[in-house]
Amino acid sequence: MKTIGLLSGKGGVGKTSTAVNLSAALNTFGKQTILVDANITTPNVGLHLGVPTSPITLHHVLRGENKIEEAVYRHASGISFIPGSLALEDMNALKFSHLKSLKTLNTDFVILDGAAGLGREALAAMEHSDELIIITNPELPAMADALKTIRIAEDLGKEVRGVVITRAKQDKLDISPRNIEAMLEKPVIGIIPEDSNMRLALSMKNALVHTHPQSNAARAYRQLAAALIGEALADDTVKLNWIDKFFKLFKRKAQ
Repeated sequence: MKTIGLLSGKGGVGKTSTAVNLSAALNTFGKQTILVDANITTPNVGLHLGVPTSPITLHHVLRGENKIEEAVYRHASGISFIPGSLALEDMNALKFSHLKSLKTLNTDFVILDGAAGLGREALAAMEHSDELIIITNPELPAMADALKTIRIAEDLGKEVRGVVITRAKQDKLDISPRNIEAMLEKPVIGIIPEDSNMRLALSMKNALVHTHPQSNAARAYRQLAAALIGEALADDTVKLNWIDKFFKLFKRKAQ
């Protein structure tokens, strides 16, 4: 079992959307995956999946009231997830050391949707991840915050697998993937294009990978999942585009 922490230096970059869709995409490859809302202060996974409240959450586990297995739920789409609590009273007496119980889960992957920024809960997600993926937008403020996150992760001795660029428009205003790699000194392992279907998927309380499987962003998430597990994406129904070309280049560089 591998725990992958998704982190970002700032909020609003599409981290939770990426966590939901990466989990769904890994499922399509037959990999059992549990998505964990480790954004303790402002958990959003349950909202994305149409489950704003749950009787047992990660907060109850961190308070020592329940076992981690008791907090696992299954979405109608097949996504297994551990939600957080929106109740203010559940913020008391939390012990982040209880995150070590994630290692007892019987699954192939645990995807941690960590908190934005560099506070205590983001550091806890880092500590309990086997490797990290940094989520960012191709804009300078997001780049600066992503760099801080990478430097702190390295100071903690954590492996940063790479960077995923979200909301990419591929216009002249976007920082290019090559320049992002130069700035962050980490490989770009995924490019998720701006896609209006993302809002539709959110309104449908499901992953874009399920609601709009042929959209460019859904395809990019499947490409990312395939790259993480070292498999090829067999899908001839979608015309080769710049996303495919990027991943082919990434695959050649990794060989």
